[in-house]
Amino acid sequence: MDITATPTAVEQVITARRTVKPTSMNGRKIADETVQQLLQLADWAPTHGYTEPWYFVVYSGDKVQQFCADHADMYKQHTPADKYIPGNYDKLKTQGNLASHVLAICMKRGNNPKIPALEEIAAVSCAVENIWLGATALGIAAYWGSGGMTYHPAMQEYFGLGEEDLVLGFFYMGYTDEPAQPGRRMKPFNEKFRWM
Repeated sequence: MDITATPTAVEQVITARRTVKPTSMNGRKIADETVQQLLQLADWAPTHGYTEPWYFVVYSGDKVQQFCADHADMYKQHTPADKYIPGNYDKLKTQGNLASHVLAICMKRGNNPKIPALEEIAAVSCAVENIWLGATALGIAAYWGSGGMTYHPAMQEYFGLGEEDLVLGFFYMGYTDEPAQPGRRMKPFNEKFRWM
């Protein structure tokens, strides 16, 4: 079967998925129930040994701005004066202004020490992709950001995570009025695999 001749709904969603920065969102709100449904899709991600390491902290309504303010304050508090950039502070503080929801993407280590942390991170990434594809199917714009204090121990502490747990980024969701951008890939397809 030639899949390019008869694309399935899944293929259409996969190839339509795009990154839409929070500044391109329009402030329109997503129903909390819809976000709950997307989280249920995340729960079907592949997971080695059924450790299910994905953990999301969901911000909606006024809590989005509160989280962004906390993130900016964390940046100000933990960044040495010679590396502090006021513009970064402002960006972190306002990044969620037009987003409907922000999900903190966390990896909580499973209780099977035989499973490498890398596989737990991969499982969380698959869970995020499930959310992203579901959002795309519903016309919801999304962005996975990992800037600011994402990887700083202070952020790990902010979420009450354990020593082996990780914050992997923040997933901004909302709607946009901007037309969908055409897809592109930088490397030729045939350079990305080796057929034996």
